[in-house]
Amino acid sequence: MDFGLFMMPLHPPRRSFADSYDRDMELLVQADRLGYHEAWVGEHVTEMWENAPAPELLIAKALALTERIVLATGVTLLPLHHPVDTAHRIAMLDHMARGRFYWGIGLRSIGTDLDLYGLDRSDMAAVRDKGKEALEVVLGLWASEDGRFRYDGAYYRVNAPEAQPALERRLHYRPYQRPHPPIGVAASTPRSDTIRLAGERGWIPMSSSNLLEPDLRAQWSMVEEGAAAADRTANRSRWRIARDVYVGETPEAARQEARVVLGRPFDEHQWINRKESGQMDALKVDLSMSDEEVDVEYMMDNVWIVGDPEECAGKLRRLYESVGGFGCLLAITQDPDDHTLMQRSMRLLVEEVGPRVRDLT
Repeated sequence: MDFGLFMMPLHPPRRSFADSYDRDMELLVQADRLGYHEAWVGEHVTEMWENAPAPELLIAKALALTERIVLATGVTLLPLHHPVDTAHRIAMLDHMARGRFYWGIGLRSIGTDLDLYGLDRSDMAAVRDKGKEALEVVLGLWASEDGRFRYDGAYYRVNAPEAQPALERRLHYRPYQRPHPPIGVAASTPRSDTIRLAGERGWIPMSSSNLLEPDLRAQWSMVEEGAAAADRTANRSRWRIARDVYVGETPEAARQEARVVLGRPFDEHQWINRKESGQMDALKVDLSMSDEEVDVEYMMDNVWIVGDPEECAGKLRRLYESVGGFGCLLAITQDPDDHTLMQRSMRLLVEEVGPRVRDLT
């Protein structure tokens, strides 16, 4: 099993933007040194706790400071960007990475992002359709061998200009990796059509940290359904599952520290965020529970992976066996005031938990 990071990134609004990015960079450099396989960097524009409106910029800097770790957008919010811009920006980043790059995609965004871009949040089907069109334009531009491309859709009309050989001008820019960087598809609902697309296209399925084990199994069924429809075989080794993780030196210290590292952002931001977005039930092992019962102690016992290395290894093994196996655990990065807590947890995950689950392949 590989270990990776999912960097939303989570930062309390009291943290300055500059300090936030410095902390993110420290974690990415440390992850590279520790041998983490990959790190996905999120994108949001109006979410004050996830202040990364241009993850490509953070990735570009990280590429210069790391050597081995694969960096990725997690995810590019396709409906928010013109696909011609997206195609060129992502392809350029792939060249800068010399292929040490994955492209994560999402077909929608949070409501306030959609509002800012003038999209109708009440019509998510239209938002997803726009995202799908944007994706087809990007892939079409990258597939063009001769500089010819035309797309006439409901949301985008793209027509590559006639080549001007004398001036050496035409549609020409394609990614470093061919036909394109490996594509990851993130999903946060059990019967997600988006994660079905991953199975259909042979892309990387990525499951949200909010999902309990029955919902994760449902997502994998969607991956298999999509793969079967395209006459493919779904490969579990490509499946990424995100989780909030905190590894401490002892069980008691882990829980005490996790109340700060994971618990404070949950209390201050995530609880109300999930309640307002209708996602609380997804966290409940018993739907008769009240929302108020979904507190930090409940999350440590039922959803998060918290404990000393032995305890975390056991929880990770149970998750693996419950869902039928997966290829990479993506640990959500956090930003406690004491930055060393996150750094130590990252080290313990790889150096102490990793060897205990090495047989999970």
